Amino acid sequence: MEQNNINVVYAADDNFIPVMGVSIVSLLKNNRDMSNINVTILATNVSELNKQKVNDLFNKYDRSLPRWIDATNIEDTLGQKVNQDRGSVSQYARIFLNDIFGEEVDRVLYLDCDTLIVDSIRNLWDIDLQGNTIAALKDSFSKYYRKNISLDQNDIMFNSGVMLIDMDKWRQNKVEEKVLNFIKEKNGNVQQGDQGVLNAVLSKQTLPISPSYNFATVFTDLSYDQMVKYRKPVNFYSEDEIIEAQQDLHIIHYTSHFFSPRPWQEGCTNKYLNLWLDYRKMTPWGNEKLDTVNNSFKKKKILDMYKKMPKMTLFLASIFQVYLRPFKNRVTYKRN
Repeated sequence: MEQNNINVVYAADDNFIPVMGVSIVSLLKNNRDMSNINVTILATNVSELNKQKVNDLFNKYDRSLPRWIDATNIEDTLGQKVNQDRGSVSQYARIFLNDIFGEEVDRVLYLDCDTLIVDSIRNLWDIDLQGNTIAALKDSFSKYYRKNISLDQNDIMFNSGVMLIDMDKWRQNKVEEKVLNFIKEKNGNVQQGDQGVLNAVLSKQTLPISPSYNFATVFTDLSYDQMVKYRKPVNFYSEDEIIEAQQDLHIIHYTSHFFSPRPWQEGCTNKYLNLWLDYRKMTPWGNEKLDTVNNSFKKKKILDMYKKMPKMTLFLASIFQVYLRPFKNRVTYKRN
C-alpha cells in the first residue's frame, strides 16, 4: 500500500457482514472522487459467500477489492477470557494494527460496521492531529465511568466507532502493548470491553472531532437537554456544536440506545432509519427480513412506561445510567 492511499479499516464477524455492507456502499457511493480508498476488513469466521457478496460491491463501484485479514483473537493472544460487553470478541481485532500495516502507512481510518457515510471523508482524513495518536468523538458518559478504567474524572472518554489513527504515534507509544497489559491487569474484565480499554490507554492522546463525523443515536433520540440530564456527560459538546454538526453530516453512527432498536432490527425509530434502509437496498441483503428484537419482560415494561410517562422514566433511567451502572460495573469487575 502506498502512503497516499486512504486506508479504511472495518472489523466484523459473519453476523455483522450485512450491516457492514451498508456502510461500505455508503462509503464508496459518497466518495466517488477518491479512487485511492483501500479497505481492509478484519474478519472473524466470515463465510466465503458473504466475502464474495462484499467483493461484488467493490466491483459494482469499480474499486479495488478489499483486503481480507483473519482477525487476531485476543483471547488466544492473552490465553484468557476477555469481557466483550456488547458485540463479539471480534471487536478487539482493531487493536492489532501493527502487523497489518507496514511503516509506509502513516494514517488509518477505523469505522464501525454500523456507520453510514453520507458525505466525503476527505476533511476528516486531512485533520491535523496536533501530535495526538487518534482523533475521535467525545462520548457522553458521566464522571463515574472514568474511575473504572483508571481515568481522572475530567479525562476524555471517546466513542471508538470512528477513529482516525496516526500509525507512527500508535507504534511509538506502543499502544498495543499497553492495551494488552491493561487487560491483563484487569483480568480480562474491562468496562465497555474494547472501547473501555482504548479509552484507558488513549484518553490523553485523543483529539476531539466534530460530531458531524460520528453523529450518534443519542443526538437524535433525545433533545440536548434530555441527553444532558440522562447522561450527565463531562466536558461535552455544546448544543450549538451538535446543531451545527447535524446541519453538515458526514458520518451517522447508529449506536445502541435503550429506547430504540438498531435500523436492521424491527421497531427502530431512529430519525435516519429510512436513509439507512435506502442504502441497505443497494446491497445483496436488501430484501432480507429485519431482525426480530426479543426484549425481556422488564425492558418491555420500562418501554411501556416511557411511552406513558417519558419525563419520569427518563429521570429514573438517568439514575441508573449515571450512578448505578458504573457502580455495578465497578463491583462486578472487581469481584471477577
